Amino acid sequence: MNNDLLTTLLISLIAGLGTGLGGFIAVITKPSRKLFGFMMGLTAGVMISLAFLELVNEAWQMAGYLTATIGFGLGAFFMLAIDYFAPHIRFGEQEIRSQDYDEVAAGMDDRKGGKRRFRMRYKRDRQANPAMVRSGLLIATGIAIHNLPEGFAVGAGFMRSPEFGLFIAMAILLHNIPEGIATALPLCEGGLRRRDALGASIFSGLVEPVGALLAVLFLEAFGWLLPGALAFAGGVMVFITLDELIPAAREHGHHHLTAIGIILGSILVFILSGMFGV
Repeated sequence: MNNDLLTTLLISLIAGLGTGLGGFIAVITKPSRKLFGFMMGLTAGVMISLAFLELVNEAWQMAGYLTATIGFGLGAFFMLAIDYFAPHIRFGEQEIRSQDYDEVAAGMDDRKGGKRRFRMRYKRDRQANPAMVRSGLLIATGIAIHNLPEGFAVGAGFMRSPEFGLFIAMAILLHNIPEGIATALPLCEGGLRRRDALGASIFSGLVEPVGALLAVLFLEAFGWLLPGALAFAGGVMVFITLDELIPAAREHGHHHLTAIGIILGSILVFILSGMFGV
């Protein structure tokens, strides 16, 4: 058990650090809107193919269509509830309410030293843009929230078999890279120092091992729920893909590049599936 737990935590940590890799890309070079749209399409293709080809299909094979259907629906509606109640945004400033900008700006104008302390974290040659920083921090929060069930998918996959868990982790690693870019870009554009923007993207990915740990502990006690847990993770991924990844890809990039990204992301999942024999 201890060795399995450590291995699960390690591979989920590697998957989570994909956001850090994306953050590193964002701080050293600013991707164009078309490239960012393509990468968001790529991660959408990875997520939706992983969900249907592997997670839901595996649950269906293990326990039948009813368990797969119920687990998938619960996962999708769980993420709907999270998106509704949790204060975060995903990949688009237009989702932030204007009053949120006003509140941050008002805090920046505090004459009792707040403005001076806040600015110490910013590049000296750039004027701080609190709206962009607010956007980046809320995006980081949203990614952290969604990385929890993604880590759960890694843990549930590992409980199915080590090869299956490693395959899921590698697919999620690919998915996390554009999310890291989406976190770090608005922070850098808001004037935050590069190391702080990179730190935010890394931190958002560190939630992944927590989800994996919860999955292992839960499924050790309730192993009969493993098929439903796999389908649940699939529902989570499909909701994220349809509700946020694809709309963001089409908003930020060209629709043809988005379609190509989705296709290439799916192809990557097919290749990984063949390589890992799952």
